[in-house]
Amino acid sequence: MSFATTSNLQAMFAARHDTAQVQIRMYDLGLVMVALALVALGIIMVASASMPEGIAKYNNQYFFIIRHVIFSCMALITALFVLMIPISWWQRFNPYLLLLAFGLLVAVLLVGRSVNGAQRWLTLGPINIQAAEPTKLFFFCFLAGYLERRYAEVTENIKGFIKPLIVFFVLGLCLWSQPDLGTTIVMFITTLGLLFLAGAKLWQFIALVFTGIVLFVTMIIVEEYRMRRITAFLDPWADPFGTGYQLTQSLMAYGRGDWFGQGLGNSVQKLQFLPEAHTDFIVAIIAEELGYIGIIVLLGLILTMVIKALFLGNRALKVQMPFAAYLAYGIGIWFSFQTFVNIGGSAGLLPTKGLTLPLVSYGGSSMIIMAIAVALLIRIDFEVRCATLEAANKLTSKSKSKRKSAKIAKPVKATKQAVTDTKENHAEATIDEIELDPNYIDEEPLNA
Repeated sequence: MSFATTSNLQAMFAARHDTAQVQIRMYDLGLVMVALALVALGIIMVASASMPEGIAKYNNQYFFIIRHVIFSCMALITALFVLMIPISWWQRFNPYLLLLAFGLLVAVLLVGRSVNGAQRWLTLGPINIQAAEPTKLFFFCFLAGYLERRYAEVTENIKGFIKPLIVFFVLGLCLWSQPDLGTTIVMFITTLGLLFLAGAKLWQFIALVFTGIVLFVTMIIVEEYRMRRITAFLDPWADPFGTGYQLTQSLMAYGRGDWFGQGLGNSVQKLQFLPEAHTDFIVAIIAEELGYIGIIVLLGLILTMVIKALFLGNRALKVQMPFAAYLAYGIGIWFSFQTFVNIGGSAGLLPTKGLTLPLVSYGGSSMIIMAIAVALLIRIDFEVRCATLEAANKLTSKSKSKRKSAKIAKPVKATKQAVTDTKENHAEATIDEIELDPNYIDEEPLNA
């Protein structure tokens, strides 16, 4: 919406409260500040963690940080553009976005670039696009639209419950072919959470969880490298220079950090000891340089964003905006679980997966898509505030109309009563005059 609309809403609020001094903010400043804080933290830590890698690979210590700043600026510009798009546009075109996601995944399998044995990137000149990142966002948009359109089917009919799972299964096959098990798991958990919040029956929910676990175990067993990751996760010190190397180096970084860290820039593990220090394992460098206090601050920022997203979903449902509500829920679950997988992998709580830390890790596709997701939350918050104020204005207008009608009705009633009293007084006066008149003869008239 435009600034004029915001001004009108502010005037509406001021009129309702009989004051011209009220200034109402039409966006969640806290959400904006949390997102900017995460991006700023990411720029600082990517600069610190990537310098040795930049020197080793490109003979330029600023190679990765320059690219990361460019990605961050691109993400900010894209987010500002997305803020101008109403949520109704996403609601209307979500099936086409899903088709676009399918197209990207198929294109990756056909002409994608392979890195470290995984074919996940599309190369467009100097830009590499990781197709899995927009796929997550577009699928969650589709799922929110489906739950909004087919809510009764999902809660009452098994067919309505299975249909979105078929779409997810097809996407999962494309992701598994890359292979990208981490993104598949994130999408599965988010789908699970949205169906649960939409009111799916408990037995369906339990059956879906059981099926997911069986498929997950099967995908691990059939691929030898995944089995090696599991064994390295269970006992990384059994082979600290082989399959357990990355995890043991990450755990050393956590241990060296202690409570307050070694100081910004003083990490040892980033000196070519810990692979992917500026991407998947950036949290280990944060722990080493900023300590557990830095980790607590990081988790606090992400937790704040997730809680705001979930509460925003509740507010959207209250003003009859189900698509926006489910989309906000989906983004909140997505951010929280991807953070859990990223930090859990670097801390030895989960097997290592190639997932970035939202708004912090190095990576252009991830940064831009996460910025779009945050922009969608801000836009949803804006529209929810608008809807709330408009509803309040309607209630205020109705109450004013009732008071005005009551004020008009009261004088009319008083006027009618005055006329009635005047007639009664006139009749009484006439009777008194007759009784006092000496010429009045109180006799019955003669019958004809």
